[in-house]
Amino acid sequence: MIRPAAALMLLTALFSSPLAARVFMTREEALATAFPRDIKVTRQTFFLKPSELEAVRKESGVDFDAALVIRYAGSDGSYAYFDTHRVRTMPEMVMITVSADEKLGRIEILSFDEPTDYYPKRRWLDQFVHRVLNKDLSLNGAIRPMSGASLTGRAITDAARKVLALHRVLGTRTR
Repeated sequence: MIRPAAALMLLTALFSSPLAARVFMTREEALATAFPRDIKVTRQTFFLKPSELEAVRKESGVDFDAALVIRYAGSDGSYAYFDTHRVRTMPEMVMITVSADEKLGRIEILSFDEPTDYYPKRRWLDQFVHRVLNKDLSLNGAIRPMSGASLTGRAITDAARKVLALHRVLGTRTR
């Protein structure tokens, strides 16, 4: 027979943090880091045509099927995109900014559900700043791999490539 205290400890262990998402930042907090207060931010929604989706796949080298794209456009010509993807078996959500000159800005991790051993350090994320969509934006190019967390590195690199390709296809469209 299980004692009540032991049962409570067992239930607590089963339903505690490993099952809960680790959220580091909300979407609103991330947008506040991306755009200064004096910048007007507009939410834009796009439905990619099959030809646009294929163009993004071809240009990025990343296979995905999400035809719905939401981005945030700043009045200064910069943009923020949110991308949710699977790293190993669990999801991760990142915000990726693109500057007015179509270069990567910051990458912020909003949620990360994999073990913390696979979480990238800020220094690793900072190597994406000012990168453009070319062959160097890869783990075989200028992006250093993450020791012991290769799937995290691949997932974030793929997200950056996908965002830059989406940005090229969407251009400065507003709808």
